[in-house]
Amino acid sequence: MAILVLAALAAAARSRAAESNVLLDTMAGELSRNFNILKQKADPPPYFLSYEVTETDYATIEGTLGAIEGTNRTRSRTLDTSVRVGSPELDNYHRVNLGGRGSGSGQVTSGAMLTFEDNPNAIRQRLWLDTDRAYRAASERFIRIKTNSQVQVASRDTSADFSSEPPSVQVEQVHKLQFDRENWTERVRRLSARFGNYSSVLNSRVTVWCQDETRYFVNTEGSRLAFGRGYARVLISASGKAADGTDVSQFETFEALQPDGLPDDKVLEAAIDRVAGDVAALLQAPEAEPFVGPAIFSGKAAGVFFHEIFGHRVEGHRQKDESEGQTFTKSVGEKVLPDFLSVVFDPTKKKIGGVDLNGWYDYDDEGAKARPVMAVENGVLKTFLMSRSPIQGFDHSNGHGRRQPGLEPVSRQSNLIVESAHAVSDDRLRAMLIEEAKRQHKPYGLYFRDITGGFTTTARAGLQAFKVIPIVVYRVYVDGRPDELVRGADIVGTPLASFAKILATGDHAEVFNGYCGAESGSVPVSAVSPAILVSEIEIEKKAKANDRPPLLPQPTSMEPKGGAR
Repeated sequence: MAILVLAALAAAARSRAAESNVLLDTMAGELSRNFNILKQKADPPPYFLSYEVTETDYATIEGTLGAIEGTNRTRSRTLDTSVRVGSPELDNYHRVNLGGRGSGSGQVTSGAMLTFEDNPNAIRQRLWLDTDRAYRAASERFIRIKTNSQVQVASRDTSADFSSEPPSVQVEQVHKLQFDRENWTERVRRLSARFGNYSSVLNSRVTVWCQDETRYFVNTEGSRLAFGRGYARVLISASGKAADGTDVSQFETFEALQPDGLPDDKVLEAAIDRVAGDVAALLQAPEAEPFVGPAIFSGKAAGVFFHEIFGHRVEGHRQKDESEGQTFTKSVGEKVLPDFLSVVFDPTKKKIGGVDLNGWYDYDDEGAKARPVMAVENGVLKTFLMSRSPIQGFDHSNGHGRRQPGLEPVSRQSNLIVESAHAVSDDRLRAMLIEEAKRQHKPYGLYFRDITGGFTTTARAGLQAFKVIPIVVYRVYVDGRPDELVRGADIVGTPLASFAKILATGDHAEVFNGYCGAESGSVPVSAVSPAILVSEIEIEKKAKANDRPPLLPQPTSMEPKGGAR
């Protein structure tokens, strides 16, 4: 009994320590003071004010061929202040073209640097100055919006500019980065030396970086949050140059929530061998030719495919912005994918199949609680990813208002997860690819094993198209010849046509972790998908350089190399 009482007392003490936070207390106090004064004296007065501080502790080590090329350890605090004047129905974030970059969305960069020390006076000074700056910008823009609305045609979407949400309260202990710098320095030195065994590799890198990020958030609705996350990553990359000037590259990454979750050297050495082997093979591979026909995307490749051609088009703010293509704005309740596919965005998941996910968080950057969002169920579009900017038919946030520090939040993706009711084995999926190629009288189909990323155009003024950038692509011949590696291909297409051509999926999911860049900056995301078979995809030749490989032979090392063991 005594032990239980002591444990309870210790837990209560930890809870009180977490709730009493110098930074958070100072933010809350200054929020109340500044808001009350502005409400009394400012014209127009604000109706909402929030502060978010992003505290980052970051470490990185980079090495090549056994030498450490760079190390870095930084700590920072970034303040973002959001002021809204007017009313939730019409405020300074109203989407209207006032001229100038970013004016349509109302984004105003902030990102003021805050002291890393818990000094209340220094913190108050910065909060006061940044609140004054943010209010002045907000009031000026609101006056221009009201004037502009008298001469512009009314928007089709007349929903409000800001949603009412319940306050969120959760205060966690601050994360502390646990990073063994000496150990990782020696590991990076040893691992990067292994690339010395591969003469075909022109450039190579082994990089490890780790960070702990804690976010502090308060607003005038009563939200009070302190929450964090860790992130650790090893990036293994290599590149070479073919005789015809084509640059080839390959990489592998490993992610974990903390550095101790990263793999051991045996796993990383095997990855180095695979990366170097792929570069060597790509240098000898023939150049891909333009092609239209059936293809299989591996799970990772399919994840990038869905992120680019689907995920961005269900971000809520794009449905309200009339400069956007609005691909799915009027498609809620209609079939947008094959009926055997569902897509959920779930930032509450930290791991799938033993793999840590990069797109998780507890609360978004507007203080809304993270939650799963079933965007597509059995092929039918159900909803959009929502921030606190309402759109027609969707009045509230579903926890997807996100940003990089220094920018205002908009609706963004988190963990995209593709689910399939028509899953077959890898062997059967390959057989279906060959059958489809034969039906189309094609000599081969394609298999996209690895993809580095992609981009898409969603604006109405541009082409409603996407480009996905594969690294490792194989021709799968219908006559039984061995698969042939090719290089220099890019995938291009239009989204609606591509969705209709998905025939089946594999029976196990793969994870692609990365960062996505859009209007509100770079945010961590994941895409989880099984392999997919499509009846038709188009590839085009990739642009290439004209310079040749080095004329001089590569220098040879007199030191022992980190060879295979």
